[in-house]
Amino acid sequence: MPVITSIDDLHRLYARRAPKMFYDYTESGSWTEQTFRDNISDFSEIRLRQKVAVDMSGRSTATTMAGREVSMPVALAPVGLTGMQHADGEIKAARAAEKFGVPFTLSTMSICSIEDVAEHTDTPFWFQLYVMKDEDFLRDILRRAKDAGCDTLVLTLDLQILGQRHKDLKNGLSAPPKLTIPTMLDLATKWRWGLGMLGTKRRKFGNIVGHAKGVSDTSSLMSWTAEQFDPQLDWKKVERIMDMWDGKVILKGVLDPEDAKMAAKTGAAAIIVSNHGGRQLDGALSSIRMLQPILDAVGDDVEVHMDGGIRSGQDVLKAVAMGARGTYIGRAFVYGLGAMGEAGVTRALEVIHKELDTSMALCGERQIADMGRDNLLIPHDFTGRWA
Repeated sequence: MPVITSIDDLHRLYARRAPKMFYDYTESGSWTEQTFRDNISDFSEIRLRQKVAVDMSGRSTATTMAGREVSMPVALAPVGLTGMQHADGEIKAARAAEKFGVPFTLSTMSICSIEDVAEHTDTPFWFQLYVMKDEDFLRDILRRAKDAGCDTLVLTLDLQILGQRHKDLKNGLSAPPKLTIPTMLDLATKWRWGLGMLGTKRRKFGNIVGHAKGVSDTSSLMSWTAEQFDPQLDWKKVERIMDMWDGKVILKGVLDPEDAKMAAKTGAAAIIVSNHGGRQLDGALSSIRMLQPILDAVGDDVEVHMDGGIRSGQDVLKAVAMGARGTYIGRAFVYGLGAMGEAGVTRALEVIHKELDTSMALCGERQIADMGRDNLLIPHDFTGRWA
């Protein structure tokens, strides 16, 4: 067993063990992938201030995110096709998150269904919704999430139309994979993945196939999905969906201060500063670069979280010190899942927690809530001088 000391270690192992089309699905952005790259690299411009001769005993990274007590300010982000990265992937990731004391967010486009995950976990998980045109499907999936015990709805705002990801088109991305000659040659070298998939019945989009009108198999699903993302989603419809849910809502995909102000007016429990992992509007600024302008815009009106580019506990620490109440990891946990299954997700969380705790101590703080901008060194023009 390799020694895992960083998320990069898990990434390298994942790259060897995952089928190419699913690796590429994870490790890509839209168009030129500029925003995808900037999400990661922009963290390096922020530096931490070291403090010495302080009492570092009795440390705690525990806090709350949208009212949920968490062992550290990290949640597992919604990631589509997680059950194609490893057999029963959503179930295994949810179990790892539950044991670690952080929230798991199930994607609408998951392989394991809402009911599958609920059956195998005890702690309420969060459910992420893509807004579809089909009103019956929309009401039904919200009801199913409620019946499964989901206590928080994460409503995605930035996928009314789908950004183009070149690799997915070239690979013929599908779930399960279409057996073309290049795909079969690739799968022949991924025997761990293949054995896992042979042992599970969960190989399709469990929240959609058999639930949406006219979607009985994978071929009909792809055309349905392409037509169903709702381009008419606006703030009035957001509020209507929130009323339909009648519970705690987090709004995901906010990247502009004016949009953040509008989101705060809805009464959401939190907003997530996010550019969809660089998978939608290529050329947009990174999430960490937009965090401060959005915090300044909303003040104390709404809790602000951040998603995008987090690959370490130091990244989490920087976002929290800037003012985020929570962060989300997507690719970081998928690397672990694809590399080692549930144990890999746990290892990803352990790595991030260790880096977070150690770095917090070396910054002279014992409680994560005490981290602030005075613990950081931020370039004067970090948010940019844009005309």
